[in-house]
Amino acid sequence: MPQYSAAMLVPADAMTIAIARAVIIVAFFIIVSCGATLHPAGVQIAEAKDAALSLAPLAGALASQVFAFGLFVASVFSATILPVTTAFYICEAFGFEAGIDKTWDEAPQFYALFTAILAVGAGIILIPGAPLIAITLWSQVLNGMFLPVVLVCMILLVNDRRVMGEHVNRRFNNLVGWTTVAVLSALSLLLIAATVLG
Repeated sequence: MPQYSAAMLVPADAMTIAIARAVIIVAFFIIVSCGATLHPAGVQIAEAKDAALSLAPLAGALASQVFAFGLFVASVFSATILPVTTAFYICEAFGFEAGIDKTWDEAPQFYALFTAILAVGAGIILIPGAPLIAITLWSQVLNGMFLPVVLVCMILLVNDRRVMGEHVNRRFNNLVGWTTVAVLSALSLLLIAATVLG
């Protein structure tokens, strides 16, 4: 397992925070532009491009172009950052070598996972007539439903003194964490029940 120092982690954390802020800002303006123009006009969105094209007659060509640019930025982030981070965290969890600074021979599992994730994502997008909006929504629903599982693993990890040493969770943090897990689990079960029962 690679060893990290605090000095090595600071630049990556600062970059992650900067990227997260940029994504939040772009998402905010996408939501505001849709809410202020498309909804009052009664425009129905079947695909993401419909939103960008519908903005032009309502708010001008610039609004349509800014929305399209926001979609482009979100797509680039999704296509580059998410597969890399997913492959990285899976490899870290199982003790495999990971990192884009490694060669294929040094980290075969990492690059195999990264390539597989890209291939599956590209394959889904390229299916003719695929309901991309529904795929996007359901992927986020599944993401939310799996979140309690991830949180349980994280809480168990941060309470393991062999891993965290003196930095184990305090009682209040555990209370907040387990309460969050319980609420998210209950919401996931309600969603499943509502979907099954109609």
